[in-house]
Amino acid sequence: MYESKTFSLDRIHPLSQKMGQLTILLIKEIYYPILAVVGVPANLMTIVALLRGNCGLSKCISIYMVAMATGDLLVMIINVMVYYIFSYHFPHSFLSHTPVCKFILYQTVVSLDLSVWFIVSFTFDRFVIICYQTFKTKYCTERTAVLVITMFSILIFIKNIPILFAYESEQMINKLFWGCQANLAFVSSPFGAAYIWFHSIWRVWLPFTLILLFNSLTVRRVLVASRARRRLRGHSSENQSDSEMENRRKSIILLFTISGSFILLWLTNNVSLLTTRLSNTTYYRGDRTAPAYIATETGAMMKLLNSCINTFIYAATQRKFREELKKVLKCPWTLIEGLFKNEAKPI
Repeated sequence: MYESKTFSLDRIHPLSQKMGQLTILLIKEIYYPILAVVGVPANLMTIVALLRGNCGLSKCISIYMVAMATGDLLVMIINVMVYYIFSYHFPHSFLSHTPVCKFILYQTVVSLDLSVWFIVSFTFDRFVIICYQTFKTKYCTERTAVLVITMFSILIFIKNIPILFAYESEQMINKLFWGCQANLAFVSSPFGAAYIWFHSIWRVWLPFTLILLFNSLTVRRVLVASRARRRLRGHSSENQSDSEMENRRKSIILLFTISGSFILLWLTNNVSLLTTRLSNTTYYRGDRTAPAYIATETGAMMKLLNSCINTFIYAATQRKFREELKKVLKCPWTLIEGLFKNEAKPI
């Protein structure tokens, strides 16, 4: 269940047998570049729009959303662009030097962990603010949000240090170490086996369990509070606006769309990982029409898609974010227009 990614120098380049490629390989060649072209600008614009501070969100929730967008941006750059595009299509570049490729493999794991656990921390923050009114004044603050994001980041960087020792060079060419392959001594050791299981639980099952638990408790709390509030307000106020319930409704929609999309898009990857035990197929040598191969490839594509769609979720659920995003999109054209006007003025 461990993601045994490798950099191999003798793999078949995808462009060399284009006529004989299978459908799933052609989809990969088209899918990952499109994902990068959409995902990188989308996350960059999200970060800029949120940092401007005009989206009508509290500073606490803005920090979590900036952190999630930053984690997703890292996934787009490192996992999609560097690993799935550059390293795959240019196998004999400097990216295949053993120290470089080990660092890339380490960063692919770190970026995915950051993306996943920033969503978990956001879900817990919304759970606290809705379910624990007395505790939220202490926990749901800007300082706590920064502390939580920082602690998770440090923990993830430290937790994944064994990844650097899980790979070894594949071969030596001109006194340089090239490629990365699984270090069998590490994988077969008791520490390596324990770390593989810990990594699987940390990445796959613990986040799913926590998100489902927090969301279930949040739904229960909202339903109970809504019924009690309707009883207190009575029939005479049915046509009156309830700003508190409206704000809570928007918060719930944002929470459930983010966590719900994460669960749905990661579900295929987790199920295929559990049933096939095949975690990575970049250098797969078996039957490429096998259901296990197709399921694993589909799961990988869908889980990476999760790091691309949060911008569209924010735009669909938050009116002020949409307005701010439009301003960010217009900003380059406004600057260009201003430069042309200044040049056109007579001296």
